[in-house]
Amino acid sequence: MSKIPDATPEVEAQIQPDAVHERVQSIQARIAQACERAGRSPNEITVVAVSKTFPMQAIASGTGAGLKHFGENRARQLRDKAKARPGAFEGGDIKWHMVGHLQTNKAKFIARHADWFDALDSPRLAEELDKRAAKNDRTIPCLVQVNITGDEQKYGLDPSETHDYLDHCAQYDHLAIRGLMALGSFVDDPEEVRGEFQKMRTLFDTYDASDNPQVEMAELSIGMSNDFEVAIEEGSTMIRLGTSIFGPRDYE
Repeated sequence: MSKIPDATPEVEAQIQPDAVHERVQSIQARIAQACERAGRSPNEITVVAVSKTFPMQAIASGTGAGLKHFGENRARQLRDKAKARPGAFEGGDIKWHMVGHLQTNKAKFIARHADWFDALDSPRLAEELDKRAAKNDRTIPCLVQVNITGDEQKYGLDPSETHDYLDHCAQYDHLAIRGLMALGSFVDDPEEVRGEFQKMRTLFDTYDASDNPQVEMAELSIGMSNDFEVAIEEGSTMIRLGTSIFGPRDYE
């Protein structure tokens, strides 16, 4: 049984509206600069504010700063937060993304409450999520997760399997594949992940979705707080930012 976390005094201070607004403004300026370097428009970039472990006050501060997309990595916590503040699927004014690995027995929570599922990575999970979405009379926008680093500890498809998996998803009427997602290697110098992001862009660009009605290659979700500028330069349309918006997490 999950519950929405309470804020410690330190976390409460860092998620105050003024503090979050200031960070978001700084991020927007950095996004604009990265887009200018890449010859792109900032309007092409969606920011998913990763609110995992943070209380609902963080969501209120984020929306006050103009954010509309929020990401959770645990199904039950997404459920609880979506009950407290419904997402667009349930008539609300924000969109909830499930950004973490999902066990098939928790697909029901995503089908009932999430606006997006950003970590589709197996035929079994796709089958279960499609079944649960059908029961809720909906189609779920999804991103297919790729393990671009080769790290066996990370989730996601092998790059060589990605296009075949996208073809496989053609059979699921209640899953709308909207693109690809990957986590870059966590390194001090973001330039070190540029090659990984370039490989993701190639995977993204070379899939022909013309014969697959369930796939629209619209979103390339790469880039987090430590490397989002490089990701934007390499074609990202959706970045996932947590600590750069809400400050350090309290995992205790």
